[in-house]
Amino acid sequence: MSAPNILFITSDQQHWNTIGKNFPEVKTPNLDRLANEGTLFTRAYCPNPTCTPTRASLITGQYASQHGAWALGTKLPEDKTTIGELLQGQGYDSALIGKAHFQPLLSTEEYPSLESYPLLRDLDFWRGFNGPFYGFNHVELARNHADETHVGQHYAVWMEDKGLKDWAQHFQSKWGEFNFVEPPTSSQEHVWSIPEEYHYDAWIAERSIARMEKCREEGKPFFTWASFFDPHPPYLVPEPWASMYDPKDVTVPQAQPGEHDDSPPYIQLTQTENPDFGYPPGEDFANHGMGSHLQDKESLAKDIAVYYGMVSMMDHYIGKLLDYLDETGQRENTLIVFTTDHGHFYGHHGLNAKGPFHYEDEIRVPMIARWPGKIPAGVESSALQSLVDIPVSFLKATGTRVPNDWQGVDQLPVWQGEQESARDHCIVEFRQQPTCIHLKTYVNERYKITVYYNQSYGEIYDLQEDPGEIKNLWDVPEAASLKMELLQKLIHAELGKEPMWMPRIAGA
Repeated sequence: MSAPNILFITSDQQHWNTIGKNFPEVKTPNLDRLANEGTLFTRAYCPNPTCTPTRASLITGQYASQHGAWALGTKLPEDKTTIGELLQGQGYDSALIGKAHFQPLLSTEEYPSLESYPLLRDLDFWRGFNGPFYGFNHVELARNHADETHVGQHYAVWMEDKGLKDWAQHFQSKWGEFNFVEPPTSSQEHVWSIPEEYHYDAWIAERSIARMEKCREEGKPFFTWASFFDPHPPYLVPEPWASMYDPKDVTVPQAQPGEHDDSPPYIQLTQTENPDFGYPPGEDFANHGMGSHLQDKESLAKDIAVYYGMVSMMDHYIGKLLDYLDETGQRENTLIVFTTDHGHFYGHHGLNAKGPFHYEDEIRVPMIARWPGKIPAGVESSALQSLVDIPVSFLKATGTRVPNDWQGVDQLPVWQGEQESARDHCIVEFRQQPTCIHLKTYVNERYKITVYYNQSYGEIYDLQEDPGEIKNLWDVPEAASLKMELLQKLIHAELGKEPMWMPRIAGA
């Protein structure tokens, strides 16, 4: 068989349980189709619950503590070895269509960023630039979520070329001074004014298909990353998707009474009206999630209904990618993996959106793998998966050598049903400023432990007996021996993922 094509499909900030196959409250016929034709993994985890760190891990096979893009507002060093360049060395076309977010919205002389102002709006530049970019020989990029005003790059060029000359009027949502604590201001609520034909879902599907078709015509294998932006907030989507779900019909998750009595203090603060997290004076950047998460149930239900609409609309355009492969006879020779970069809160534990909270809702992610004849169809697997494993497994599927300093493990035998599991734990990292919150989570088949740098508090949950993560066992006397055991396992896991860039080739 010829070299397999790879279609990598990602959403952004999608809760693990928003695939209709197992959660009929949301309709995802195309993701259901993908799951029925492949394997649905129910225990997949992100290596970091924010965009830049995990997205960098998806192309480097390394954790954020190794590849260097450790938080939002940082950038991945351009000299990092990436899957795109390695597959190019094997004759692949390597393309990214949609969201990258390997770099920050601000650019400095020391740390320049292509994904920043004012270059972001320089459409003449983007008309002439398609790469190379982090190992991708072809990129078509955008940066905005829904109607955020930091729109531009290739998406804006496409809208203009399609005839939408006044596209800027549809982008109104602005974060004040890059303050990610308060919601963005916009005159639009839930219903986005942009016609569906100009929505970035349509753009990503159209341009991803165009790239795959170019490869088919040239007889070249492709590695195409179709990187969608939804259902990341703002909660905004065109009709008819905006009214597809009735807020009265959605389940609204809520914090349980007393569940945060034993939570770390900063989590307790999120459940107050005017929390003071003690930001040091002179700090310039606020942090995602470090604010009040209180929201009335009625408005939250409306947000959830639109969130589901965003998922369903994205699913519709994912269907166009699947249809293209079927119609062109490339289905059998194309490995598809679908996942997201991290999860999302919409009321779970009283939290909204994302932040330094390592509950399952944020660190667990949906994941599906399909490769007809090689990956079993209609199977659900609870084998632990980490997103840092995906680029390693892609390289293995193409017979490409994996760099010695990559930290992911080969999941291909698990995907193919030849091996029950490839790992017995996952590690999730998080670090941010100015609050200097630095935490790390170890999760195995049953238990989860989270430790905080320079803090005496922590979290332990028994996911078997307490899947809702309501009872923190950290300070429970009866769990003292479990705590010591899990702390040791965490230390061993950290030792085990230390990278070594070359093998030992001599005794001295």
